[in-house]
Amino acid sequence: MNTDVLLETRGPVGLVTLNRPKALNALDLGMIRALHPALAAWAKEPSVKAVVIRGAGGRAFCAGGDVRAVAVSLGSPAPEGQEPLSRSFFREEYRLNHLIHHYPKPYIALVDGISMGGGLGLSVHGSHRVVTERLVLAMPETAIGLFPDVGGGWFLPRFPGEAGTYLGLTGTRCNTADAMWLGYGTQHVTHDTLDAVVDALAATDWSVGAARDVATRVLSGFTTEPGPSPLSAHRETIDRCFSKNRVEDILAALEAERTPWAEETRATLGRMSPSSLKVTLRQLRLCRSRPYDEVVTVEYRLSQHCTALPDFREGIRAVLVDKDNRPRWNPPTLAEVREADVEACFSPLGDRDLVVPH
Repeated sequence: MNTDVLLETRGPVGLVTLNRPKALNALDLGMIRALHPALAAWAKEPSVKAVVIRGAGGRAFCAGGDVRAVAVSLGSPAPEGQEPLSRSFFREEYRLNHLIHHYPKPYIALVDGISMGGGLGLSVHGSHRVVTERLVLAMPETAIGLFPDVGGGWFLPRFPGEAGTYLGLTGTRCNTADAMWLGYGTQHVTHDTLDAVVDALAATDWSVGAARDVATRVLSGFTTEPGPSPLSAHRETIDRCFSKNRVEDILAALEAERTPWAEETRATLGRMSPSSLKVTLRQLRLCRSRPYDEVVTVEYRLSQHCTALPDFREGIRAVLVDKDNRPRWNPPTLAEVREADVEACFSPLGDRDLVVPH
């Protein structure tokens, strides 16, 4: 039994608690393998009317996928009879996200505290994302030599204007008002009501209408106003600068703004992996008009190619292992990133491609 994922039913509700509080509930392969069959079983169980997922410990919903374990695994061959963690982790994580995306019942994420990377994969694809005043939301992958995965190519372009491009490239952290403005949050409640929310969902009569409508009605009884979104105040500048199709052009547009916010944004981009920035912008433009089930295949290809590049292990070292935040990117500048190398990250994997059922 995996104690990092607690599974129970409370009346008509299947309740998931991510239970790695010391690791900010970061999602590892064992947790994925506990979650997937449980969610699949609840999807078919008539007595379960909805699923609720939350994080233990009070600091995080889920701080992301356990990419540090993936990076460490790249340094040695996989155990005999097992495939490399870099393959199995991303494939099984993306399949779990796919199950959530197409979940036939209300899937209600109680997003309290940190939700980054893989935490969005566990929440954004569901029917309801209930956010609290303690939310910290981000897709910080370009800082570790990766790209915004777990469906980022699908959901980031669906945020208002070019906000998703901005967030995917810079890894900027958002608060709960931002999350509501972006459309990530569907309801805002205060942290101290979360237990009551679970109790109300478990006690409600699910036979009085469509299940999603029932869930929305129960949640609406707890909602409060999150206040104005700081991010939305920059909407016009973000749309103007981040509509470009080359990272170099985005940087030039920010320079032309001549504002403290634009200069700070330029500086942030300057710290990210140049290769990741180019791959991410290409990903967001390529996937913008594609259905989610196709985006999954593209992102799995990217996961396999990007984790094999030196920037991934170097980014993990700088941010998560040594924590000096001084990565030595290779290549070190945007000008040295070859377009052919960016394109190669999108190349098919043959019989290792991840193709999800439509």
